[in-house]
Amino acid sequence: MTSIKKTAAELAALVASGEASAAEIARDHLDRIAAVDGSVKAFLHVDEDNVLAQARAVDARRAAGEELGPLAGVPIAHKDVFTTKDMPTTCSSEILKGWRPPYDATVTARLREAGLVILGKTNLDEFAMGSSTENSAFGTTHNPWDLSKIPGGSSGGSSAAVAAYEAPLATGTDTGGSIRQPAAVTGLVGMKPTYGGSSRYGVIAFASSLDTPGPLARTVLDAALLHEAFSGHDPRDSTSIDRPVPPVVEAARRADVEGLRIGVVKEFGGEGYQPGVLARFHEAVELLESLGAKVVEVSCPHFTYALPAYYLIAPSECSSNLARFDAMRYGLRVGDDGTRSAEEVMALTRAEGFGSEVKRRIMLGTYALSSGYYDAYYGKAQQVRTLIARDFDAAYEQVDVLVSPTTPTTAFPIGERADDPMAMYLADLCTIPSNLAGNAAISVPCGLADEDGLPVGLQVMAPVLADDRVYRVGAAVEKALQDRWGGPLLAQAPDLTEAVK
Repeated sequence: MTSIKKTAAELAALVASGEASAAEIARDHLDRIAAVDGSVKAFLHVDEDNVLAQARAVDARRAAGEELGPLAGVPIAHKDVFTTKDMPTTCSSEILKGWRPPYDATVTARLREAGLVILGKTNLDEFAMGSSTENSAFGTTHNPWDLSKIPGGSSGGSSAAVAAYEAPLATGTDTGGSIRQPAAVTGLVGMKPTYGGSSRYGVIAFASSLDTPGPLARTVLDAALLHEAFSGHDPRDSTSIDRPVPPVVEAARRADVEGLRIGVVKEFGGEGYQPGVLARFHEAVELLESLGAKVVEVSCPHFTYALPAYYLIAPSECSSNLARFDAMRYGLRVGDDGTRSAEEVMALTRAEGFGSEVKRRIMLGTYALSSGYYDAYYGKAQQVRTLIARDFDAAYEQVDVLVSPTTPTTAFPIGERADDPMAMYLADLCTIPSNLAGNAAISVPCGLADEDGLPVGLQVMAPVLADDRVYRVGAAVEKALQDRWGGPLLAQAPDLTEAVK
């Protein structure tokens, strides 16, 4: 397994030079999955023959002289919310157990075109609803730093796969922090692109005005390369932005903050934040200042209302989107014995097929949209959303980017918040405003908390379509901290092979 700790950029260079084949690299990662995933539980589906066939096809394209993308031959873990015609797509829900879509998501198709090798589908909170990957119908994923801790959510299978060296790259989706929060608690880089910058076609919808596909990686450059590979306008997605992808790879290679104005969000800190998280965050801010950035405090007063607004808007959209799972067309069907009406079959199927968190959000959303309550709840939440967007606009008149902790705490123990939805929702306190406003945001590792030795993330936020700014700042922080640490943060993680014995 000589290739598993190399970056995606390094692996791509090996394939391009002929020093290694895509098939050899895929084999290394399949062996790693076999060795550790029984304990990590990052993957829901891995088809070894399919993986090796994909890799050999890339090698054949290379041998034929075909010009391939900069990540050709690199393995990737794919969140099980993207449709894949050669693999099941379940959204970690019983209601879609075993379903094989007839088409690929745009992101899936672009990964294939770019020559990436899809290792398999990763676990998530059911229909991407959660912050811990405990809501999956198919079991809980574990954090490779400490197998008793959560890997974040909803993209926890993807974050765990990359942190466990089972894959150098992974896809995720970010609706309220579902890429950035898992990245933070597993010591990775996780990026939420500008809403509409990456296609939602073939992404099984949770909240259509919020869902955003994005990359998870071990380095800022790897995240930028993946971002560039699958982003861009898609005419099949009505919310897709018809603009060029920002120069994210160039920005990641630049890694310089000289002269940038950086705003520290006043509202993100204090009570409820783990002291070790705040300590690493303030050190990262001091580091940015030492690298030539001008740091100022910025107030975004309506950010404190983002969490309640989100938990009205997102459930309202989910209650509409999940109405399609009606037991009539595809997926699970319960009680269809010829004696029951369609309505009875539908009710029985949804009762058995949806988990408790999905049911909770459907009921919240249906209530918020109901006659007599729409204006009081959903309408007011959308007004708050507008105020949050205006806070961002006002802030970006003063600064180029905003920074905050990615999440108030490090990874918490599995089961600790399972019966306390409000405590669980607080994990996304810092990430939700960027989803409501639709702007770009990234999480990069900034150290380990003193209390538990677990990773802490620094969140960098930028205006819509200024995705390159967050990569520029993230890469500068990464370079300076790796020089200080003598290597990547993930190198400080405990030896997983010992933990799984």
